[in-house]
Order: sequence, then C-alpha cells, then structure tokens
Amino acid sequence: MAPTLKDVAERAGVSTSAVSRTFTDGASVSLKMRKKVEKAAGELGYSPNFLARSLTTRRTKLIGLVSNNFHNPIFLEVFDLFTRGLQDNGLRPLLVNLSDETDPEESVRMLQQYSVDGVIVASSTLPPGFSKAFRERKMPVVNTFGRYSSSPEVHVVGIDNVEAGRMAARELIDRGYESVAFLGGPEKATSTQDRLKGFSEELSAHPGITLSHSFADAYSFRAGRVEMLRLGDKPLAQAYFCGDDVLSIGVLSAIKDLGLSVPDDIGLIGFNDMEMSGWENIALTTIRQPIQQIINSSVELMEAMLDDPDRYPEARLFPCRVVERGTLRPRRPSH
Repeated sequence: MAPTLKDVAERAGVSTSAVSRTFTDGASVSLKMRKKVEKAAGELGYSPNFLARSLTTRRTKLIGLVSNNFHNPIFLEVFDLFTRGLQDNGLRPLLVNLSDETDPEESVRMLQQYSVDGVIVASSTLPPGFSKAFRERKMPVVNTFGRYSSSPEVHVVGIDNVEAGRMAARELIDRGYESVAFLGGPEKATSTQDRLKGFSEELSAHPGITLSHSFADAYSFRAGRVEMLRLGDKPLAQAYFCGDDVLSIGVLSAIKDLGLSVPDDIGLIGFNDMEMSGWENIALTTIRQPIQQIINSSVELMEAMLDDPDRYPEARLFPCRVVERGTLRPRRPSH
C-alpha cells in the first residue's frame, strides 16, 4: 500500500491539515513545520496525489497541448520544449493529436472532460476560429504559431508569416534569380497563405522576375517530393521558396531524381531551421523561426492567464533570420 497523507501526519506528529498545507502551493506553513513534514514524507516515500487534490482546489494543472501535424519532424522539437517548459513550471501537458481534424468541438469536449486548466493550440495551419472555440467555452487558450493579427481574439504567439515571405523574396532577388517559385504546404493553411502573400508582394516591385506557385498537400517530406516531381514535367524555376524545411528536403530529393543539382541548377530556401536542415548532406539555406523563444513566451502567457483568465488577448511576435548554408547561389556583390 502506498503511504497516505494520514501516515505522514502520524509520522511527523502533526495534523493532516498541516501536511495538506505543506504540499499546497501558496499555503501558509512555518518553516519548522514544513521541514518536519517533508522529512516524514521522505522517510515514508510519500508523494502528494495531485488529481485528488484537484477535487478540492478545482485546479488540475493539466494543460491541453493540441496539434495537428505529427508528420513534421519540427514538432518533435516543439513537443520536447513545450512539455519541459510546462513541467518546469509545475504544469502537466496533455497531448492531443488532431490528425486531419479541423472542427474544434470534439477537442473542446474532450479537454473539458479532462478538466484542463488551459489549452495551447500549437499549429500554424488551423484556422483562427479553432482557438477561439476554446475561449468561447471560458477556457484559457494560447495559439502558438498562430496567424498574426493586430487585434487578435485569442492570445497568439509566433511570427509574422507575411514578413517571412518578404524575407525569402529579398534573398532570391539579391542573388539574381530571374524566375522564382513558391512551393507551399496545404493551400488552406494560414501559414501557407501568409508566406505566399509576402513573397508575392515583395516580388511585385521587380517586374523582371517571373513568379509561379504551387502547393503540396501536407507539410511533409513525401508531399514536397511528390509535388516537385509533378512540376518536373514542365520548365522549372531557377529557385524555390519552400514553405517549410521538411517540404524543402522532399523537393531536394526530387530535384536529384530529375537529374539536376542544387544550387547549380536550382536554388532552394526553406523555412523553420529544424535540426535536420543543418546536416552536412542537406545543408539547407533557410529562414530560422525562433522556436525556443516562442514556446517560452507561450508558457509564460499561459501561466499569466491561469491567474487572470480575463486577460485581454495579445499578439506576441518574434523576428526571423536567414541561416546561410549551401542551397542558394552566392549573393551578388553590392555596388
């Protein structure tokens, strides 16, 4: 039998309420009492039952971590950082795999059943209304990697994807490419739409450069490879901005199968700077999204919302930067 709170109280010679206060955040207990209780608990091997305590505190410290792209290796890093960040702050993640689900109602019902204290929607492809559904049920919610808005309806932490698209366009312009293309993820994904928007807007000021675009059916290696092989039946652009690193690596594989080389025949620039992109056999030039800072800020914001659930929604943006490797031709010398 596992030791109980009553066993600890008897061992320490104190009341059960004193033991309960010792293991309750913010409760008033003297240092002498705390040491006595912790010593008895250590001797007995006692650990507090947080689920049982939640029945009285009405706080489970469970945070629903919702995502819908488990095929993209970047989310291994995202989940690792999120789970560690939440646990380091005394919170417990409950991971929810949406797969291809875009209707929030089932997720809302499930997370209500688990009595989560808050929800983090970690996705750049779900529509803004998905996160809003949690807020409408009075659940604290943060949309990490969500679509930027100057007046968001829920808390959003991420980047300006439109500006990221402009940044990619400037890189290709500076390197003298005369025909460029955008190869994005799913067409309905907000991140795809915004990156294409910024890319197109920046290039519109350069009429001498031709622009085309196409979409893969997912943010995955296979989808990027399939789409590039399909494009190989017609004349290809000189350089491609792929809306995600894993797409870029699929495209890189297809280009080699088409008998072409990177960057000699075709240039590539990706997005995210996942670990694999830096491997010597890939060496992808890409736009780095500051994932660590975004996740730290998301956890901090969630903690603040648990104390103030009515906190007014805000958007927190972080800047991206280009990471130069080996899949684009050198920049033209400036005059």
